[in-house]
Amino acid sequence: MITEDSLSENHEKEPINHEVSNEQTAENPTATMTETPSETLDAAVEEPKETENIEEAPAEIQPTVEEKESSEKPDTAKEAETKAVAAEKTAENEEEEHHEEQAEDLSHLSLPEILSLMETLINKEDAGAHFRKFNQLKEQANHLIHDQTEDLKSEFVAAGNPVELFSHQHPSQAKLSALLNIYREKNAEYHRKQEENHHINLEHRQRIIENLKNLYTNTQAGTNLFKAIREIKEEWKNAGQVAKSEFKLLNNNYFHHLNQFYQMLDMNKEYMEQEFAHNLEKRQHIIERAKELQQEPSVQKALNELQYLHKLWKEEAEPVAEEFREKTWDEFKEISNKIHDRKSELTEQIEKEQNDNLVRKNEIIAEIQKMAEATKEINHNYWQNAIKKVEALRSEFLRLGNVPRKVSNQNWNDFKEHLRNFNVKKNEFYKGLKNSQQTNLDEKLKLIASAKDNMLSEEWEVVVPLFKKLQEDWKKIGHVPRSMTNKVWDDFREACNTFFNNYREKNNTANDNWKENFKSKKLLLDELKEIGNEEGSVEKIEQIKSKWNNIGKVPREKITINTEFNKVLRDKLKLNKIHEYDLKEEGLSENQVTDKARKIKNQIADLEAEIVKMENNIGFFSNASRENPLLKATYQKIDDKKAQLESMKQSLHSILIGENQ
Repeated sequence: MITEDSLSENHEKEPINHEVSNEQTAENPTATMTETPSETLDAAVEEPKETENIEEAPAEIQPTVEEKESSEKPDTAKEAETKAVAAEKTAENEEEEHHEEQAEDLSHLSLPEILSLMETLINKEDAGAHFRKFNQLKEQANHLIHDQTEDLKSEFVAAGNPVELFSHQHPSQAKLSALLNIYREKNAEYHRKQEENHHINLEHRQRIIENLKNLYTNTQAGTNLFKAIREIKEEWKNAGQVAKSEFKLLNNNYFHHLNQFYQMLDMNKEYMEQEFAHNLEKRQHIIERAKELQQEPSVQKALNELQYLHKLWKEEAEPVAEEFREKTWDEFKEISNKIHDRKSELTEQIEKEQNDNLVRKNEIIAEIQKMAEATKEINHNYWQNAIKKVEALRSEFLRLGNVPRKVSNQNWNDFKEHLRNFNVKKNEFYKGLKNSQQTNLDEKLKLIASAKDNMLSEEWEVVVPLFKKLQEDWKKIGHVPRSMTNKVWDDFREACNTFFNNYREKNNTANDNWKENFKSKKLLLDELKEIGNEEGSVEKIEQIKSKWNNIGKVPREKITINTEFNKVLRDKLKLNKIHEYDLKEEGLSENQVTDKARKIKNQIADLEAEIVKMENNIGFFSNASRENPLLKATYQKIDDKKAQLESMKQSLHSILIGENQ
């Protein structure tokens, strides 16, 4: 049950009529600042020291002469001190219980998210004040690293490897160690600053006590005592924390002088009535808000706000007139007890949520098991879709939260087991797929070798059907490893093009004046070399390129002129800051148009992959906004590449519909 004594040091019931001396502190030599944490970081990061936030305890205004006759005798100083100690212990216990209740559930967070949270805590100015949360994150990170390493070890052993050969350095271990080292430095700096602040706050509070003493010993005429005492009490409340070893003496001295001030105002009944009325109004507001909390759907929210209301009651609603003192407190205490009685509702709510989480987690495990044990239509597309679904289910599983404690370990082990089985089945499939792709690659390499052996042959009646047969066989062969796809296709196409170009050239020799074509191309090449980056250069380049496309073939021994022309063209385009796909060309043959479109498609694919890679790299930063000075240059590169990508897509579209010819 909540009692009024547990909320204050009972200064309201008994004024301290003597100044506390330093000798009194010897009665409590065990009051220290430092609490040793039950768990520490790997290199014994020191937990931040406890400090005492001096709360303004109530001080009773001394009654007038008439009221003294009917008032009860105050408690002795010894009884007041005993109650104050009990209040301190109760407050500490409540603070510890509240801290336990506020412990966060980190089981739904992934390892990168936990490391990001640790980095966020380190970047805070008061990083040392978040020791318990940082330590909890560190323990969860170590737990995840251990589980992931064990999973890899299990897969390694399941593949038939000896367990003693397993060696793995987790990629996140180095970052975790770096974060711990940085936090140790931040924690030490925090302790140093905390001690400095305690010293400054102690001197500040001692000055406040001196001002309070002067207020009733050396008051000047015309001083607004009501305003002055309000300012002193407000300044005391906001003065900041001091070391716990200084707290009791400092706090008792303050309330001693505060009571002395109220005694000086003994005859000022108007002031007392104003003070009482002001505090009574605050108590009534607090009581009304507490009544509203009885209907609050969230029990945890109601308990948290009730704790804040009790803090307001101690700090801002003391003292009140005798006739309202017990009455208002009893009413507030009764409402508080009713709200605390709702803790059973919170327990039921938590149990229901945990049971719901268990049902959904079991459904997720069943879905993963079903996908791993599927036997029909198992192909590449199936596994790609299954991988995406399993990743979504895994994220949902980790996000759901706790399940009942008695089944928690079993549920987690079932999830890991079926997830591991899924990965084993997936790896087995792709291992077999890799073998079949290697077989396809070997067959295509045989076709390439045959094409290269016959690409210069002029036995048309035999070789033309052979090349058609090679092309048909190529289409029937399945996929090859992705890393070899473009290379084998380019080699095969080059051999086929070489043969068919030679075939057409032989058939059209009578109609082509190759030597004249070479002379014309040589003139165009010389003209291209003279172009700079002056105005109109791009138009000249387009004209030269169009003329070049309309010129026929050149003698075989002079074919290197095409390579030289392309090299000079690239240099001129770079000089004029324009891409080849932006040129408007005329006279392109169907094959030339197709080849140009293919090149642009390949460039578009490469550029899209580069943009995705840069955007993924940005995602590893905890602050990935454009305002981050470290990322401004990267964002600018991404914007430039996206603009280039859009231009390439427009050029490709123009080529496909025939506008860029």
